[in-house]
Amino acid sequence: MTEPMPALFVSHGSPMLALDESGAHHFLKGLSRRIGRPENILVVSAHWETGAPTVSTAQEPETIHDFGGFPEALYRLRYPAPGAPALAGETAKLLEEAGLSVSREGSRGFDHGAWIPLMLMYPEAEIPVTQLSIQPSLGPQHHYRLGQALQPLRDRGTLIVASGAVTHDLETFFRSGFTRDSEPPESVDVFAEWVADAVKDARLEDLLDYRARAPHAVQNHPTEEHFLPLFVACGAAGTPLRAERLHNSKAYGVLAMDVYAMH
Repeated sequence: MTEPMPALFVSHGSPMLALDESGAHHFLKGLSRRIGRPENILVVSAHWETGAPTVSTAQEPETIHDFGGFPEALYRLRYPAPGAPALAGETAKLLEEAGLSVSREGSRGFDHGAWIPLMLMYPEAEIPVTQLSIQPSLGPQHHYRLGQALQPLRDRGTLIVASGAVTHDLETFFRSGFTRDSEPPESVDVFAEWVADAVKDARLEDLLDYRARAPHAVQNHPTEEHFLPLFVACGAAGTPLRAERLHNSKAYGVLAMDVYAMH
């Protein structure tokens, strides 16, 4: 019997991840050799926010350039992977069986939280992909529950990619004038290491209550949307949580580019 696919948490950082020759860029380019080729991919991205869980049933999703002020080369990039309507239907069914209300969106394309990591991991763009939205107003416990419902997909060859950020303090970034290679503030390192220890030790209660228990939590996440995908990955891992920190680097001072595999 083959091993289930992992659930990944990927810090997608700046859109320039697609072009910058950074440590995270090169790590993601080699990640597919480590985890193998899935049958299909479900992405839970911080850049698709809805009031209720929503899946994309698009058959030919467009590449969404949902950012501004970057080099023209970034806007020329496309990720023409096919959609995965069948996986979207399976995802919706699992969530509904878990008692969650689910919507379907027929034209949703790939936002940059989805296509930039996937372009590095699977550049051939041949694997069917769909997306599931997040609900920032509903918090960590809700997203952990989403992940729990999605756990059976891993046994069916689906790679779950939860795409967000371990740290995302853009207020400090814009105020401080950091560049790609700026040294991170102590608050970034301390929070990222707290997360790494909590994940490694399966301290789920601490993680779910991170805003009260983690040092510098609110500073690193003034809003929660980029951290919530982590809880989807944790939920999809099942219990006991087994997780591996695959990559750890920093970009632009305030962005911890950690990648985790949940098993």
